[in-house]
Amino acid sequence: MPDNEMKMTYSAIVAGKDNKKVVRVSFEREGAQGKEIAEGVVPEAKIVKQNGYTEDEIKSLEEYLKSNADDIIAKAKVISNPLKWL
Repeated sequence: MPDNEMKMTYSAIVAGKDNKKVVRVSFEREGAQGKEIAEGVVPEAKIVKQNGYTEDEIKSLEEYLKSNADDIIAKAKVISNPLKWL
């Protein structure tokens, strides 16, 4: 039975297309058929790959990315610089 919990993870700042700096964000949950994953990028706030999510859910996730892009990027900067771990 699928649960309603969704887990979000994000990368450090990486080079995306055209060498632009991006953060990759993954949303993962258990669905009826197994793991459902949506992968997006900020600051573009676009879902670039997904399985198991509806069109409305994708729109909601993109809106979430757009609304929280500054916070996600700020958190990614911390893990991008290992010296800040000390």
